Amino acid sequence: PSLPGASGAMDLAYVCEWEKKPKSNHCPSIPLVCAWSCRNLIAFTTDLKNEEEKDLTHMVHIIDTEHPWDVYSVNSGHTEVITCLEWDQSGSRLLSADADGHIKCWSMTDHLANSWENTVGSMVEGDPVVALSWLHNGVKLALHVEKSGASNFGEKFSRVKFSPSLTLFGGKPMEGWIAVTISGLVTVSLLKPNGQVLTSTESLCRLRCRVALADVAFTGGGNIVVATSDGSSTSPVQFYKVCVSVVNEKCKIDTEILPSLFMRCTTDPARKDKYPAITHLKFLARDMSEQVLLCASNQNSSIVECWSLRKEGLPVNNIFQQISPVVGDKQPMILKWRILSATNDLDRVSAVALPKLPISLTNTDLKVANDTKFFPGLGLALAFHDGSVHIVHRLSLQMMAVFYGSSSQRPVDEQTIKRQRTAGPLVHFKAMQLSWTSLALAGIDSHGKLSMLRISPSMGHVLDMNMSLRHLLFLLEYCMVTGYDWWDILLHVQPNMVQNLVEKLHEEYMRQNAALQQVLSTRIVAMKASLCKLSSSTIARVCDYHAKLFLIAISCTLKSLLRPHFLNTPDKSPGDRLTEICSKITDIDIDKVMINLKTEEFVLEMTTLQSLQQLIQWVGDFVLYLLASLPNQGSPVRPGHSFLRDGASLGMFRELMVVIRIWGLLKPSCLPVYTATSDTQDSMSLLFRLLTKLWLCCREENHITEPDDTLIDECCLLPSQLLIPNIDWLPINDGIISKLQNKQLVRLQFGKAPGLVGHTVSSQFDAFVRAPGQPKIDHLRRLHLGAYPTEECKSCTRCGCVTMLKSPNKVTAVKQWEQRWIKNCLCGGLWRRMPLSYS
Repeated sequence: PSLPGASGAMDLAYVCEWEKKPKSNHCPSIPLVCAWSCRNLIAFTTDLKNEEEKDLTHMVHIIDTEHPWDVYSVNSGHTEVITCLEWDQSGSRLLSADADGHIKCWSMTDHLANSWENTVGSMVEGDPVVALSWLHNGVKLALHVEKSGASNFGEKFSRVKFSPSLTLFGGKPMEGWIAVTISGLVTVSLLKPNGQVLTSTESLCRLRCRVALADVAFTGGGNIVVATSDGSSTSPVQFYKVCVSVVNEKCKIDTEILPSLFMRCTTDPARKDKYPAITHLKFLARDMSEQVLLCASNQNSSIVECWSLRKEGLPVNNIFQQISPVVGDKQPMILKWRILSATNDLDRVSAVALPKLPISLTNTDLKVANDTKFFPGLGLALAFHDGSVHIVHRLSLQMMAVFYGSSSQRPVDEQTIKRQRTAGPLVHFKAMQLSWTSLALAGIDSHGKLSMLRISPSMGHVLDMNMSLRHLLFLLEYCMVTGYDWWDILLHVQPNMVQNLVEKLHEEYMRQNAALQQVLSTRIVAMKASLCKLSSSTIARVCDYHAKLFLIAISCTLKSLLRPHFLNTPDKSPGDRLTEICSKITDIDIDKVMINLKTEEFVLEMTTLQSLQQLIQWVGDFVLYLLASLPNQGSPVRPGHSFLRDGASLGMFRELMVVIRIWGLLKPSCLPVYTATSDTQDSMSLLFRLLTKLWLCCREENHITEPDDTLIDECCLLPSQLLIPNIDWLPINDGIISKLQNKQLVRLQFGKAPGLVGHTVSSQFDAFVRAPGQPKIDHLRRLHLGAYPTEECKSCTRCGCVTMLKSPNKVTAVKQWEQRWIKNCLCGGLWRRMPLSYS
C-alpha cells in the first residue's frame, strides 16, 4: 500500500562502524543481540575474531547515544556465544546470558558509564539460555494520549496497579532475574539486599521438551508468563504461568500450564507447509502477557501474526442445561487465544523491535492518537533480509512507515529480484531496539555496524507547528516524570522550535502542585539547558541553566551545614528560617539583615569553612559578574542575562551572601577574594546593597519592574572599583546531537572522536569558553587543574561538565557536597571517564 509519509517517516541520523584491523576484526556473532536502556545507553555484542589464534572472544560493547564513538568494550568472559542482553528498569545494570547457561550481571564501576564490571551471576551448566528478563518491580505507568491537554501530570501519566513479581518484607520489590533454557528449564535468581544470590531451577512442565524460542512477560497480579516454541510451526506455542516465592530462605518456583495456540498460517490450506519454522516469538510488552507476536519463516519469506488471550463463555449442550443445578445464569468461562491480525507474505524477517513506551490502548486513546497523528508506542519495527525496515501497527500489523536500506532499493522488476537473490547475502539488521520514547531505532547489521534511525512521531504526516510541538512536549513531560533520558526526543527538535518548547515546558511545570514542582525542579532546568543547545539564538542560556543547577546545589549544601543551637528547636530548620528572614527583611544593608539571625546556628569548624572557600568564591564572583553586566543588559546573547530577571535565583544569592558574611566574622580567610582599587572599601556590603536593589525589582514573578537609573549607574562604576572576574562557563558539549540537525547523515568510527565540523552554533560560543592549552578547571569543586591536568577526570555525557574522579579533600562538609553528584552530574547526566590527555 502506498502511504502518505511512509518514506519520510524514518531517516538515518548516524552510523558508527569498526575500524578494519589487519589481524583481528569484529564479526557479527550469531545470534547478535542488543539492548537499549532508559538512560540511553546501548549495549550490543560482537565476536572478536583473531586471525592468528583462530579463536573468538565474545565482546559486550556499551555506548551512550550522544557519544557513540566512545565505546566501552569488555571481554565478557562468556565461553560460548552471548544469546541475551537485558537492562534493568533503572538502566544502571545489565544482564548477559550465553549458550553455556551462564548469566552475568554487570554494573558500573564508580558510577562511570564507560567502565563496567561483572559482580554477580548464576548458571545452569551447559544449558543454553533462550530468554532472559529482570523480575518486574511493580512500577507501571500508562500514557493517556486522550489527556495530553490535561494540566495535571498525574492524569496524563497515571500509575497502573501492578504487583511486583516478588516482594520483600514490607512490600519492597525484590530484585532478580528469570531465564528459560533450551532444555525446558526455568531458572530464577534473587538478589538479596546483602548481595547474596538465591537461585532455583525447575522444569517448565512434567514433559520437558526442547525450547528453541521463548519470551517472558508479567501479569498485574505478580505472576510471570513464559511462552515457548520448539521452533517448528507444526508444533503448538506453549504458555506457562510461573510463580516465584521465598520459603525458608530458599527460592521456590511453581509452574502451571496455560492455553496454547497453533499459528494460523499452518492451518490455512493455501500456506500449509509454506513456513516450516517459527523464527520470532515475543510478548508485545513485558507487562502485557495477553498479547503475543509470532513470526514464521522459510528461506526467503516470512509471515507475522498477532494473537491475544481472551476470556470466552463455554457453550453448554442443552441436555445438561435441564439437569445442572442453576448457579446464577453465568455460563462457565474459559481462556482462549484468538488471532487479532496477520500480515501478508513478507520478505524474510531478520529482527523485530518492540515499543517500550507504555501507551494506553483504550479505544478513545487510540482514536485521539489517530486523529492527532501521534504514533510513538503504537508501532513495532520489523527488519528484513533485504536491508529494509518496516514499522507496523502493533494491533493491526498494518504498515505505518518504511525505510529502504542501502542495498534494498525498490526492485524494478522480477529479473532484478532474481539477480539480487543470487548475488549473495545483503547487509541487514540482525538486532534492533526502539528507544524508550519510540522516536529512534538502533540497528546492528551483519558487519557489527551500528545505525541510528530517526522515527517521526507522526510517521511522516505533515503537521502544523503547534501539533508537532505538542507531541514533543508530551514526551518531554513523560521523561521529566519518569526520570528517563530524553536524548531521542532532541533528535526531532529544530532550532525554530526551541524557544517555544522551553516556554511551554515551563508553563506546564508551573501548573503542577508545589510538591511535584519541588521534585522536578532540577530536572526541568537540565531539560531546558539541553533544548537551548540546539539553537544559536538560545545558546547563551545553556550557561545560565547550568549555573542555576550549580547555585541550587550550593545553596542546599551550605544551608544543610547550619545546625540548630538547641536540639529541641521549633519546627523550622536554620536554613528555612534564613530564607524566611531574608525575604521578610528587604533592607539593603547586609549587617541589618544579619542582626536578625541567631549567629550561633552558623558556627562551624575552621577547617570546614576553609574547605568551602572555592564554592564561596564562586558565589562572590558570580554576584559581581551579574551586577557588572546589568548596564549592558540589552544583549541577551551574553551568559548570565536570564539571572537579571530571576527573582528566585537572586534571592538565593542574597541568602548566601548573608551566610558568607557571618562565616567571614568567624574565619576571614574563607571570604571571597576581590581585587579592589581602594583598601577601605567593604566589597561584600557594596555588592549586597546592589544585589538587594536588583532583587527587589523582580522578586514577584508577575510584577517585574525595570531597575532604576541610579542602580544602573552604580553598577557602571563597579569595573572601576573591583576587578570583574572571568566566569568559567561549561564547555559547549562535544556530543553528536547538534550535528544531526541539518538531517545530513553523520558517519562515525568506534574509538575515534569526530572532528567538530559544520557546527555553526559553537563558533559564537567560543568567546565564553577557554581555548585548548589554557588552564582547565574542575567545574564542580571550582579547583584549577592546570593546562595539562595530571589527575584523572570524569565528564558528564549530557552537559560536558568536568570534575576529578578522586576527591582531594577529606573534610566532611566537602564530602557532603561531593555526595550530591557522585552518581550523576547535577544535571542528571551520566559520568564517563575521560582519557588523561583530554586537553
